[in-house]
Amino acid sequence: MNPQRPANTFRNQSSQQPRPKVSHPVTQRLQKTGRKATQWQKIRQYIRQRPTLERAYWLVLKVFLWLFISSVSYVIVLKYVPVWVTPLIVSRWVDTFGTDESSHVYKNWRPYDKISKEVALAVVASEDQDFPKHWGFDFDEIQDAIKDNRTRKRPRGASTISQQVAKNVFLWNGRSYLRKGLEVYFTVLIELIWGKERILEVYLNVAEMGPMTFGAEAASQRYYDHSAASMTRNEAARIAAVLPNPRLFSIAKPSSYIQRRTRQISRQMRYLGGQKYIRSL
Repeated sequence: MNPQRPANTFRNQSSQQPRPKVSHPVTQRLQKTGRKATQWQKIRQYIRQRPTLERAYWLVLKVFLWLFISSVSYVIVLKYVPVWVTPLIVSRWVDTFGTDESSHVYKNWRPYDKISKEVALAVVASEDQDFPKHWGFDFDEIQDAIKDNRTRKRPRGASTISQQVAKNVFLWNGRSYLRKGLEVYFTVLIELIWGKERILEVYLNVAEMGPMTFGAEAASQRYYDHSAASMTRNEAARIAAVLPNPRLFSIAKPSSYIQRRTRQISRQMRYLGGQKYIRSL
């Protein structure tokens, strides 16, 4: 009779003991070095311990990267390709549905060197005199606008030409914080990628200058019966005068306010030094 084997007491004891809790590798490294986990490391550890949350985190990160790469690529493409359609043009076209207003869009793209420099100087004198100097934002003008808007019934804008281009080409109308944030983002992109001359070229081709009329060439052909290349200083100043509200003010039938504003812009163009002010863009 074989003697009965003694039970493996070590195995029985080890099976009864609870398994040691395995901490996350990040936590193990911190414990070895004696450092405390930062807030960001705690968040990462919290996410990794929850598979569903981790999948959502990576999905959001991939979407964000895709949007970033797509937006940068689109801005690069538009540095070389004419901008034929903008959200504002589509919005104005849709607004004509069910109304007596004509849905015909007046728009003709012209390169920067085919547009009179008087037009370029006029919009700079009217809309953004520090355009050649700033990097997309005029902070002094923004501060002045904030102070003035505390007492004004109608809010005063402080958008630079760069900001207006970013809004017109890439974004929708509105005053939400999301749209404002995206406007800042696209303004930085076009300042870095396009440069001043391209920004001004796009502005002169997409800015609303009358009912369903976009760009200097379309406005010149419609209201002056000639190309934007031969536009005079007075004609350019009158176009710039209506830019704050081209659907209310008329180039063809300028009010006394527009006539006065035209003279003011013409004087500002002279004070800036004429076309040489924008020659170095």
